[in-house]
Amino acid sequence: MNQYSVPALEPVASNGNLTNYIADRARFEPTRVMLSRPLGEGWQKVTAHELDQEVRATAKGLIASGIKQGDRVAIMARTRYEWTILDFAIWYAGGVVVPIYETSSAEQVEWILSDSGAVAIIVETPTHKETVSPILPTAVKNLWLMTENVLSILANAGASISDDEIDQRRNSLAPSDLATLIYTSGTTGKPKGVQLTHENFIAECGNVVAGASDLFLKPGGSTLLFLPVAHVFGRMVQIGAIRAGLHMAHCSDPVGRLMPDLASFKPTFVLAVPRIFEKVYNGAEAKADAGGKGEIFRKAAAVAIAYSQALDTGKISIALRAKHALFDKLVFSKIRHLLGGRVEAAISGGAPLGERLGHFYRGAGVRVLEGYGLTETTAGATLNLTTSHKVGSVGRPIPSTTIKIDDDGEVLIKGPIVMRGYWQNDSANKEVFTDDGFFRSGDLGRIDSEGFLYIVGRKKELIVTSGGKNVAPAVLEDRLRAHPLISQCMVVGDNKPFIAALVTLDQDALKSWIAANKKDGASVADLVNDPTLNAVIQTAVDEANKAVSRAESIRKFTILPTDFSIAGGQLTAKLSVKRHVVAQQFAKEIEALFA
Repeated sequence: MNQYSVPALEPVASNGNLTNYIADRARFEPTRVMLSRPLGEGWQKVTAHELDQEVRATAKGLIASGIKQGDRVAIMARTRYEWTILDFAIWYAGGVVVPIYETSSAEQVEWILSDSGAVAIIVETPTHKETVSPILPTAVKNLWLMTENVLSILANAGASISDDEIDQRRNSLAPSDLATLIYTSGTTGKPKGVQLTHENFIAECGNVVAGASDLFLKPGGSTLLFLPVAHVFGRMVQIGAIRAGLHMAHCSDPVGRLMPDLASFKPTFVLAVPRIFEKVYNGAEAKADAGGKGEIFRKAAAVAIAYSQALDTGKISIALRAKHALFDKLVFSKIRHLLGGRVEAAISGGAPLGERLGHFYRGAGVRVLEGYGLTETTAGATLNLTTSHKVGSVGRPIPSTTIKIDDDGEVLIKGPIVMRGYWQNDSANKEVFTDDGFFRSGDLGRIDSEGFLYIVGRKKELIVTSGGKNVAPAVLEDRLRAHPLISQCMVVGDNKPFIAALVTLDQDALKSWIAANKKDGASVADLVNDPTLNAVIQTAVDEANKAVSRAESIRKFTILPTDFSIAGGQLTAKLSVKRHVVAQQFAKEIEALFA
């Protein structure tokens, strides 16, 4: 099969816009709890009426400060309560939101502000203010600081603006009007501004919410948002939760606060990138190893995977059921506890999760529904559902969407979720749209007989060896990252005689390994050439090589003394490897692999 379509569950919007999600809820369900804002170590509930009032007050301040209909306003901040208020307030004022990652450099910020023509920017911290102040284009007339209580400042500034002015502005927005300019993460070249309309989000969120109603519309349902709202996946989660009336809270510090916030908020489902699920699994395994229970954990993991696989066949033996029940008490309940204790399902996107983790979590009682999409498709273009799910796939097209596989294997996408085009970039638009209106994803995939999509690699990341062999690195990299000691990796070998890999180590898992192997005092730099550690990584390489032919297999690897990071420039905000940056920074190490 080379094409599959799913009919829309909601018709294409002929009127209205995203502001209706809050305004209508406040009108018809004013007491419904929509958000919780952090309050000490707990949470303060915010009703639909209170949310609408705060958004309106903020929008009035924007208008009083000179924001006109259609003006672009930038937000540079981590995921936090104020982000959501400001996002909708800019729409209430008739504006267009331009998200900027809080990790962006001054040069990146300058490009986005100047290219978008933004007239104002809201930054989170004084450090951000120091970064952007020297490079602000002349068009930017206002700079606000979140940590200086920006919502109160704007509310006070807009005291003279009437509700009629707000309603006139927001009601004048049509579905086809621009809602946001999201700049691609820039793994190559300067970021391009992706134009997403109100209709793009209405189609995306409406059809996803309707299609996954058992998650989004579950009575008492809640989610903790910790993905970057500057990224389209986090943005879709935010808007989708508002659309569904789902109780949502924000975690601004996934490294330091995620586990405590999960424990206190107790969401019913979460949305994350695969690295989060890998970290939870690896952390649990490392803790088990440290307590002398590593073998028990690994046996439990094997049972969870076998149980999930048996669910697909419908044949679960009595012995497997008994083992599963035992390990559910000993191990799986603890995994669920790490996620807050109430999580029944999760959505994973941004990168491939891998079958092993998919089966493990489902067997442990947390079904991770993998999806696939891009900024240009308003996040998810395909999604596994609890009612139609295949571990290892990224699901069927979401309702209203068509997926097609081109002759060269590229995934093509069509539907109301596809962007209007790149901002002021006709040449790029000509490259990414086919003559019949499909968007070229740049990813390679296949569709099975039931319409489930499988991503097999990245078209632009195909490695061609000197022997002419085409190799999709994602297959190998996904398997390598499954090993608890491995944090990041990058397969190399373009125009080389064989395939090799750069590997970085997970610091938390490494501490446990150092203690278990009596390597106390050794640094990462000391260990990169340690025979025992290299032998362990070789087992991960051997396991990854089982997925490919001999010609595609990793023949050599090197352990790097430092991990890839956003701050180091090797990772994007959604934790994708910037291949060109890594290739430049570690050129000597790569050359040594082929010496």
